[in-house]
Amino acid sequence: MTEAASVYPSLEDRPIKNTVVLFDVDETLTPARRHASPEMLELLSRLRHKCAIGFVGGSNLVKQQEQLGSSTIDVTTMFDFCFSENGLTAFRLGESLASNNFIQWLGEDKYQALVDFVLKYIANTKLPRKRGTFVEFRNGMVNISPVGRAASVDERDEFEAYDKIHNIRKNLVESLKKEFPDYGLTYSIGGQISFDVFPTGWDKTYCLQHIEAEKGISGIDYKTIHFFGDKTFVGGNDYEIYEDPRTIGHSVDGPQDTMDQLKKLFDL
Repeated sequence: MTEAASVYPSLEDRPIKNTVVLFDVDETLTPARRHASPEMLELLSRLRHKCAIGFVGGSNLVKQQEQLGSSTIDVTTMFDFCFSENGLTAFRLGESLASNNFIQWLGEDKYQALVDFVLKYIANTKLPRKRGTFVEFRNGMVNISPVGRAASVDERDEFEAYDKIHNIRKNLVESLKKEFPDYGLTYSIGGQISFDVFPTGWDKTYCLQHIEAEKGISGIDYKTIHFFGDKTFVGGNDYEIYEDPRTIGHSVDGPQDTMDQLKKLFDL
């Protein structure tokens, strides 16, 4: 994407004023855990010439770099706002913003109790396959995958189909809620193979504080905040920000649907 390094109008000079468009990543901008298409990246570049854009995803920045950036283009140069791990790791115009930490908030003893319970549960759950990395610690959350994040693309597809029938993730979430009712945690199912666990309030709406803070930085009051995501149902990891009164939510059915809606909404 050659345009990623080109000069965009300053945030104050975007033609569509006081407007920012935020996107989920998996199954919104890209196929799950795969790279965005050239068509999608070109469309985002055109949109960025009109208004501010950003992504908000549960994964860490390394994974978002793999899916949206390239070996020569830093993903933080491609968006005005980059919100990894729901905004716990955040960038504004390529510069990092204040971050927060899940273990610091929860405490090591409680964290280990949670992880021990999950690993024992998965060990006692029969699945078509099990691979590696069942619990992945991130800055603002833990990501739990019964099949393991090391699963191949085909194995991810297989687990997703199996999970739709047997509710593996849903049942594990319910068990965690019952086991740790006083932890103050939210459980959010997203993507194909995993779910996120984070302090209540640290869902994707967490990133909106950075958008609101822009008024004190550049003077821009983002009164119109569009959000595009695919997991907008109750329990999905886009639900809270999709339903938030500060946003205009757009539910999508994959990257092509995102592009179709963007072209119509913003005359691209």
